[in-house]
Amino acid sequence: MRAVVLLTLTGILSQLVGFVYRVCLTRLAGAEILGLYQLILPIYSVLLSMTSVGLTTAVSNLSARYEALGNRRAIHQVRGQAVRLFFLLAILPCALLLVFSDGASVYILGDARTQLGLILLVPCLLLTGTENLHKHYFYGTGRVTPAALTELAEQVLKAVVILTLLVVLHPTSPEKAVGTIVLGMVLCEILSALTQTALFRVYLGHHGKLKGERLEGSVLRRQIGHIALPLGFAALLGNLISSANSVLIPRLLVLGGMDQGEAVSAYGVTFGMTLPMLMLPTAFLSALGLVLTPKLSQYSALGKQGAIRRQVRRSVGVANLILIPALALLAVLGSAIGTSLYKEPAVANHLSLLALGVLFSCWQSLFSWVLNGVNRQGASAGIALVCDGLQLVLTCLTVGRFGMGGYAVSFAVTSLLGAVLTWKVVSREIGLKLPVFVWFTAPTLAACLAASCGDLMETVLLRGGLEALPAACGAMVFGLLLYLAALEAMGVSQTWDGKPDS
Repeated sequence: MRAVVLLTLTGILSQLVGFVYRVCLTRLAGAEILGLYQLILPIYSVLLSMTSVGLTTAVSNLSARYEALGNRRAIHQVRGQAVRLFFLLAILPCALLLVFSDGASVYILGDARTQLGLILLVPCLLLTGTENLHKHYFYGTGRVTPAALTELAEQVLKAVVILTLLVVLHPTSPEKAVGTIVLGMVLCEILSALTQTALFRVYLGHHGKLKGERLEGSVLRRQIGHIALPLGFAALLGNLISSANSVLIPRLLVLGGMDQGEAVSAYGVTFGMTLPMLMLPTAFLSALGLVLTPKLSQYSALGKQGAIRRQVRRSVGVANLILIPALALLAVLGSAIGTSLYKEPAVANHLSLLALGVLFSCWQSLFSWVLNGVNRQGASAGIALVCDGLQLVLTCLTVGRFGMGGYAVSFAVTSLLGAVLTWKVVSREIGLKLPVFVWFTAPTLAACLAASCGDLMETVLLRGGLEALPAACGAMVFGLLLYLAALEAMGVSQTWDGKPDS
């Protein structure tokens, strides 16, 4: 639990730093440049999924397993095998991206101004993959302090470096501006990769003095492959589909009547402003997942089914008690907050639908982490692929006609489907019945009360002469207090503590 608290605190601080950074970046560079930057990120995600996503999960799970068995020598071997496999996988796609960056920017992304950013993604990818492999050793073994603190430091450094570079270099074109942003990422990743590698050696110890049996390389590669292949393949296909989804949106908007600049700006507003604002309450979620999956892997290795059910019940319950009210309040108050901070009225577009989509996608992520922890990676990956494919189809059918509203609908529908399907598998796999009242009914009813009263309070404060941002923040605090009072009135804490594990 201490690991979850630490990761949550650093995650919240990282999200806040990232949010402030995006606000400053938007004001400094503008929505169009932010949209161009968002366009190259799908390529980055595809390359990471192709080379390291499955490997990082394998490092985390196997580190947890061998730590529980007391074999630290095997952990060192796992790290070595994973790093070698990562660079082996990364050579070809990185070389192809360097050679064909011009064609990729024009024919895949649909905008030649992204070429410089694509070229600079190559060193960024290699450094990020190396950093993540070492970082997931700490997550897997429960030593989260070094990873969490360096992650927070990296976020602060990245924000400072990128904003400073934009001010000092003052790029004269959108292409150079995007390249400057990625250059800042590369500089930060150099320091992060070196730091994580040094910390790994310090915390694990000298490889010649490690306890435990040395395993055959072929055995370790099979174990890594058993975890990494289905996850990596699914992540690759999923990212290819979601990347196609992202790349197609500006083109579909153009077909719907916008010009290229307007389409890129609309894309940048949704993906670079609205969704990051809605993702603020999910800061703790990645921390929870990083701790939950290896913990469930340990319980599964030891055959502790009751402990698995208790951990899942408590983790999802805590997540919903935070996510549901936070997203409900942002759905009604996010318009004033986003418009005040970003100076962009379009941030308020489709806010409620996008908030629902974020909530449903969080549920799917939670249940997927559970499946990964109990060695059902294939089921989690298969469901994600089905939902990503359906979202791509719905996006193609709706965005050209309804604009970004079509994307918001497809995002909410497919995220809900993913949450339902993953829960079905989780329920069958661990034997846990759905705790409807604690997980959904109580927090939803309390959140509806908080959101409606918060909306009224915002109106009162605005009529009293407050500016939009202070009024929205005051209304949010008022709504959260009402939410806590409503939960107490419904006796949620007593119900939670007294509920049986099954």
